[in-house]
Amino acid sequence: VPAALRVPAGQTVFLEALATGVQIYECAPKADRPSVYEWTFRAPEAVLADRAGRPLGKHYAGPTWEAPDGSTVVGALKARDPGPDPSAIPWLLLASQSSTGHGVFSQTQSIQRVQTAGGIAPAQSCTRSSAGQRVRVPYTASYYFYRAAP
Repeated sequence: VPAALRVPAGQTVFLEALATGVQIYECAPKADRPSVYEWTFRAPEAVLADRAGRPLGKHYAGPTWEAPDGSTVVGALKARDPGPDPSAIPWLLLASQSSTGHGVFSQTQSIQRVQTAGGIAPAQSCTRSSAGQRVRVPYTASYYFYRAAP
């Protein structure tokens, strides 16, 4: 993992989740140039599973990860790295912004997104006539969840 994406000292990985889903983009005016349109990221939508294919939960806007036990963690971006594949979304380090419940995700302190494939903004044009159009771009990634070391 690139140095910028290393978790703080004192944390240990407790869960690996393989995500399969989509990154949702919307054609919208650029914030600084409203006459120019671009694909704007809106949200992820993915299912999470372990290496044996057993369900571990889902990932959605927030960004939020939710386990079958109802626990959730919402992440805040700390660092990004382009990763080795220019045709894939970047690798990320996120810090837990909040969590709910008393289950799997309740003690999460950091989250890494690595080993990404796909998910980048569409190559098709985004113009005033396509404003509001949403596109769902398939992606996969590995998420590693960290908590305080015992």
